[in-house]
Amino acid sequence: MAWFTKEYEQFFKQLADNNEREWFHANKPRYEKHVKKPFESFVADLILRMQQYDSACQIQPKDAIFRIHRDIRFAKDKTPYKVQMSAVVGKGGKKETSLTGMYLEMGNRHLRVYGGVYQPDKDQLKKLRQEILYNTEEFVAVINDKDFKRLFQEIRGEKNKRLDPEFAQIQDVQPLIANKQFYYFANLDPDLITSDKLVDEIFKAFEAGIPVRNFLMAPLMD
Repeated sequence: MAWFTKEYEQFFKQLADNNEREWFHANKPRYEKHVKKPFESFVADLILRMQQYDSACQIQPKDAIFRIHRDIRFAKDKTPYKVQMSAVVGKGGKKETSLTGMYLEMGNRHLRVYGGVYQPDKDQLKKLRQEILYNTEEFVAVINDKDFKRLFQEIRGEKNKRLDPEFAQIQDVQPLIANKQFYYFANLDPDLITSDKLVDEIFKAFEAGIPVRNFLMAPLMD
């Protein structure tokens, strides 16, 4: 049985056109029934599946799911609500800023799955760069894996303009060593949102990223 009906996408389609508190409060029963509760059930099933890959993923849906309210304190865009639900399914849930099992966004005709390392601290970033420096051939092999390339295309992230000489020596050969972030994402077929194959297909994408994920995680697990 599918987790979501067309009402899930319809809610976000209308929210995008009516992103204001009055509309949201008037439609909150729809949000609770067709968005919030089904998403909690869906994330609970994602967590159970993730435990097959990472037994340390012992979290509850509330630990994984981000609020629909936007933080607008310092934003130019003052619309109060996000137009998708999102969650981090991994050991630390939404509080984990570096190692993530999986981050996903799902809204109206939008289904995106992320992996990798998003916000490593200074020491973690040095370890990641050392791993790339000492194991360049392995790194090139995993990021050029055909399944990874087909779904995720490439590793993304902001870059440092200057590098320590230790790392700068291979920057021309492997420019990703300058990255401050090492994440990747795949846009999945939005028709999956209302399919009973949703979790299966999300984890097919997750599995395609496992070789890259394992490479990135290895130096951070010490």
